[in-house]
Amino acid sequence: MLSLPVQLALLFGVGIFAGFINILAGGGSLLALPILIFLGLPATVANGTNRVAILIQNIAAIAGFHQHKVFPWRMSLLAALPATIGALVGANLALNISETLFKQILAGVMIAALILTVFDPTQRLRSTRQSLAGFRLAVFMLGFFGVGVFGGFIQAGAGFLIISVMLLTGFDLVATNAVKVLVTFIFTIAALIVFISHGQVDYLLGASLGLGSALGGWLGTRAAVKKGHNWIRAFVIVMVIIFSAKLLWDSIF
Repeated sequence: MLSLPVQLALLFGVGIFAGFINILAGGGSLLALPILIFLGLPATVANGTNRVAILIQNIAAIAGFHQHKVFPWRMSLLAALPATIGALVGANLALNISETLFKQILAGVMIAALILTVFDPTQRLRSTRQSLAGFRLAVFMLGFFGVGVFGGFIQAGAGFLIISVMLLTGFDLVATNAVKVLVTFIFTIAALIVFISHGQVDYLLGASLGLGSALGGWLGTRAAVKKGHNWIRAFVIVMVIIFSAKLLWDSIF
């Protein structure tokens, strides 16, 4: 078992990578959440603790996007409403499943994220800004409710879902990444309240991971959307393969 100072240093370092990846694309929790589990936290506590880091990270990212004057506040708040309702539903679901099932679901999410990362379908989509109305608005709201349920339940991979909903309803990646950080920040508050109320948060580990994530998120807002994309993509693929295999092994044997 690693000593506490080593754990804190490890989580800070992982947080930098996770925060940077989260802002540019998504999936940083696919690195952070398994690390928390491997450090000895029960799966549900790791799930709750990761929300502390996400919250801190997105405060830094919101400040960064706002400083660059690319923040679509109205659209973000519109998306946050159904996402927050969904997050409350998802977080309560997460508290009522077994640790084994949680690990199996997380491994499944990782495999799905791996497929998305390898084939990268969103890179081939070409979208234009259009006003939300009618069917497009319905898809947008329903999509973000689903994002909230998933994010409240597991968080890991929610960024990929937000990118998909935004692109499929006609928004570019600059708007998408800005909306992503505010929506995630708001629904994370709702989910974190649920985990805190059930005593499923390690604040010290979460704060260390969060400070690293904040630094990574701050750096991510200053990087071009695709700068370093191929390296990050390769890194995530390798880590997702390792962690999903380990989680599946632990849950089966």
